[in-house]
Amino acid sequence: MEERAAASPTVFVVDDDRGLLRLMEKSLQREGISTATARSGKDATLWLAGNRADLMLLDLKLQDIEGKELVHNLASTDRAVPFIVITGQGDERVAVEMMKRGAVDYLVKDANFLQFLPEVVRRALGQLEREKKISTMEAERKRLEKEIIEISEMEQRRLGQDLHDGLCQQLAGIELMSQVLEQRLSAKSNDDATRAGEIARHVRAAIAQTRGLARGLSPVELDESGLMSALQELAANVKKMFHVKCEFECGAAVLISDNAMATHLFRIAQEAASNAVKHGKAKLVEIGLTSIPEKIILTITDDGVGFPAEPGKGMGLRIMNYRAGIIGGALTIQTNASGGTTVACSIQRAAVKRAL
Repeated sequence: MEERAAASPTVFVVDDDRGLLRLMEKSLQREGISTATARSGKDATLWLAGNRADLMLLDLKLQDIEGKELVHNLASTDRAVPFIVITGQGDERVAVEMMKRGAVDYLVKDANFLQFLPEVVRRALGQLEREKKISTMEAERKRLEKEIIEISEMEQRRLGQDLHDGLCQQLAGIELMSQVLEQRLSAKSNDDATRAGEIARHVRAAIAQTRGLARGLSPVELDESGLMSALQELAANVKKMFHVKCEFECGAAVLISDNAMATHLFRIAQEAASNAVKHGKAKLVEIGLTSIPEKIILTITDDGVGFPAEPGKGMGLRIMNYRAGIIGGALTIQTNASGGTTVACSIQRAAVKRAL
């Protein structure tokens, strides 16, 4: 095995033909491309165990191992490297098969092999760099979107707490003052006492409305059982608002300490239940929360007419999918054999532990 000084990017050339290996190395180095080399699958595996390559040029027929087997072994040990396959004339079919397995490109050992080698390598490196930039930008976009949603949820919780702890308390004080005034006026003027009583009733209605707003802004209490309580209340509200049967089922307690995760699960259930009634015309909605050793699973099942033929166009579905992705979950939607739809969000226990 031979190695050259590391540079960025580094092309790792694996071929058991010593002479051709030298020629490929020199051809790339003349173009200013840094290289490292290996003459067997074993040597390639050893080199990659302690070094990093940006691209690998791989001969498909090494003496000690088939190229595709080497690629499989590297992938199974988390040492996969983007690769270009090198094959002999007449083996283009195998090269195409390797392209389907993830090869960036392929080269055939013909009379023009060394002439085309630098161009193909540069093109592959350029493609990989573009993909890396796109991946980085996508990751940054997702990070920013997650931060925006988290900030929004935090602000909603703050507003909800301010309404509950601040405005509701002030209104409660006004109601008490109105009741006292009503009692004092009742001995002097029935009309004035009646008006004071009406003021107290209006204030009570304002308190109920404010509490409802506070609950909507901050639906999940800040404790481990908050999600269960919130889903129980959601079922009661759906039943009251839409006049349909809605039940919440949770056998063993499902405790989630991370309030942000619990809130995302609640919003998914809220959206799915609303869709079931408004669009699915459901008469029965069942909300379930279960915990198994590997997962926490939230399900919303209905007896409606099913999901729209083109669900991807709905903003609600995109938001549910996005919320599931933020908390490391997977959202599935399926039509039930007996009719209706089941929306399920499952979260790996590992994701819950990371959140904690």
